[in-house]
Amino acid sequence: MTISFIGHGYVGLVTAAVFADLGNTVWVVGRTKEKIERLKKGDPLIYEPGLDELLKRNLAAGRLKFTLDYKEGIAASQVVFIAVGTPSKTSGEADLSQVFAAAEEIGKSLVGYKVVVTKSTVPPGTGRKVSEIVNRHKPEGSSFAIASCPEFLREGTGLSDTLHPDRVVIGTNSDRARDILVELHKSIDGKQVLCNVETAELIKYASNSMLATKISFANAIGFLAEKVGADVERVLEGVGLDKRIGRSFLYPGVGYGGSCFPKDVKALIAIAGEFGYDFKLLKSVHEVNMEARNNFVDKITRHFKSVKGKTIAVLGLAFKPDTDDMREAPSIDIVNSLLDKGASIRVFDPIAMEKAKAKLPHGIVFAKDPYDAANGADAVAIVTEWNEFRQIDLVRLAKGMKHLVLFDGRNIYEPTRLRELGFMYYGVGRM
Repeated sequence: MTISFIGHGYVGLVTAAVFADLGNTVWVVGRTKEKIERLKKGDPLIYEPGLDELLKRNLAAGRLKFTLDYKEGIAASQVVFIAVGTPSKTSGEADLSQVFAAAEEIGKSLVGYKVVVTKSTVPPGTGRKVSEIVNRHKPEGSSFAIASCPEFLREGTGLSDTLHPDRVVIGTNSDRARDILVELHKSIDGKQVLCNVETAELIKYASNSMLATKISFANAIGFLAEKVGADVERVLEGVGLDKRIGRSFLYPGVGYGGSCFPKDVKALIAIAGEFGYDFKLLKSVHEVNMEARNNFVDKITRHFKSVKGKTIAVLGLAFKPDTDDMREAPSIDIVNSLLDKGASIRVFDPIAMEKAKAKLPHGIVFAKDPYDAANGADAVAIVTEWNEFRQIDLVRLAKGMKHLVLFDGRNIYEPTRLRELGFMYYGVGRM
């Protein structure tokens, strides 16, 4: 099948590369000449394990093509996916300007019959608006159907998540479009959920908000565990063994970040408000998430009484491991707060250093490795749970530090082991 993607961000590029690898001819339409030229040369622009190899293989095979021209990308395609950004407005609502701009260009470029699929995360009712825009601009004699196929990719495991998802959601009111999309996804082994467009649109927000709720719940239990003298890791292990609950995403720390959970939680609160429902539960989820970051900084401040003049080594900047994504990363708030309190900051991340330089203020030191970051530091703060931090040589780390104090914002170390090595250890919800 020949298909096209409008947008080559994380979702668009990863999904396009996977569909090309399954034997489809895939066009990717962008709007920046420099980025399209880099993609044509095999530069994925983002870090995602395995994407570089997949991109180059399918470029060489001629199955993956990049263009700035909507007409070129859409002409031969049966299915056109909209995979552009929907960032948060200051109100929390999703900014749909890129979706509507893409819909207009798709309408102008229609030839014959197409299935126009929104893969971007959009509020219920967006499909109807996309349909109106495409219909308003389409040439006479062309036709289309609207569908929604939300993505459920996790950065760092995007390729396997695309090939082996828990579910494939196909939302459309057209039998013909449904048949085409079912055929396109036949090599994807997730359970297919067939529904109308509005249901598909809401599934994505409900899913991400549920996961965010689990994270904030774990953090709230962590706050309580510290007050009552419990070990939150053992508490949540006991809770997670209940098959009705499970342990996934039930981990305390410095809160969630990234391109999905923060904006989707805020968007669903705004969507509910538009329909007259005060989504108090999700408002609390967001509040607890911000509280987790503040509590971590407060823990550092309380230990020193004041961090003014202290040097803190922050290990991990990306919002999660195996990605260079700095969007809504907890590290940004944590670093800025410590700087505001007068601390000096040295940072290291295995992948996200370049992107972090554009997000973090001037005046911090970007170290060459964890040991360089910790050299002369009064404390180390773990903010992202990279695997290489789990296996770090703690004896070597300690040798360069001014004071042996470690704040573990992801609970990746066993407190007993750290204390045996002479560290003062502070986890989240652990004594």
